[in-house]
Amino acid sequence: QMRLVESGGGLVQAGGSLRLSCAASGRSLSSYTMGWFRQAPGKEREFVAAIKWSGGRTYFTDSVKGRFTISRDNAKNTVYLQMNSLKPEDTAVYYCAADYYGVGSTVRSQYEYWGQGTQVTVSS
Repeated sequence: QMRLVESGGGLVQAGGSLRLSCAASGRSLSSYTMGWFRQAPGKEREFVAAIKWSGGRTYFTDSVKGRFTISRDNAKNTVYLQMNSLKPEDTAVYYCAADYYGVGSTVRSQYEYWGQGTQVTVSS
């Protein structure tokens, strides 16, 4: 069983930056494609970004391309989401998720493990 814990959320003004962390325990994340999803009030959870378990290929939803960066540090068993040029529409609870040998799916049902989320609020 893998446990994922997100941190780094908070309140930031539009145009600012935040760096989210997702720390894994129980299993090494070296065999897992890692994804970030977000859910705003009244909306469904949506895909944000993913990083392949091997090779470092990354994937982003169009609305965050050029602003967000996903990275991983397998030695620290941690995945990061660097969020720059934040917009009010980025406000949501952000979740990290793990997909064993995943292909980088945008579908949340493909991910086996989930964190409890961290709140990101962007003010205008």
